Amino acid sequence: MTFPRGLAALILILFTSLSLHAKFLYKDDVVHNELFAEQIESYGAELYAKTGVSLYLVMLRDLDTNQTIADLEKSLAGELQEPFVVLTFVELQKKVDILARPLSLYKDFDKQQVLSPNASFAAALISAVMFGRSLADYKEMLSHYGGTILPVLAEKAKGPDIVKKYSVAMYNGYADIADQIAATHNVELSASAGNAGKIFLDVLRLVFYGIILYALIIYIRNKLGKRKKTDEQ
Repeated sequence: MTFPRGLAALILILFTSLSLHAKFLYKDDVVHNELFAEQIESYGAELYAKTGVSLYLVMLRDLDTNQTIADLEKSLAGELQEPFVVLTFVELQKKVDILARPLSLYKDFDKQQVLSPNASFAAALISAVMFGRSLADYKEMLSHYGGTILPVLAEKAKGPDIVKKYSVAMYNGYADIADQIAATHNVELSASAGNAGKIFLDVLRLVFYGIILYALIIYIRNKLGKRKKTDEQ
């Protein structure tokens, strides 16, 4: 069976496009946005071309029954060729993880920093003051900050903004990992998130820290008020 030349060209373009979008955005049951997919593919393709490392993004609605995120990662590892890094997000489980193979690849980026719930040292300090129960807790909370995923996911959103929040969080995390790997290999990525992404994060962090600081002030004021009443009695 033969196709007209124009139809054959169209089929080839569609096939190439689908293949492209299926490469580094490995699975997407959450965002379903073509622009988002193109941005991930651009980042992943350039990183692979310059470092030889494949960085995949997997976004699932939920896991299978009795399946853990570790089980999912083990299954994915069997499908992919090393060296690779997989950033995984499971919406209903509210879980994010990063898998790297070979294990030596973990040296090319800071997993704990990327997945930190605190976006800056100030946020880590506030968390330590509010939630630390021991000196070990304080040290642990203060040693890891600069998170680019969880602080965004922690923001409240409704309706369509929820999916937008997911796309921003996962793009930030993907870009963070890619930039760190590139820096380790002494190369620069033209697809880097750059100043625009950093400005957005700075604004988001400012609002986030403002709310936490306000809550901390109220907490301390209430504590002092109760102590004053106790002393007066």
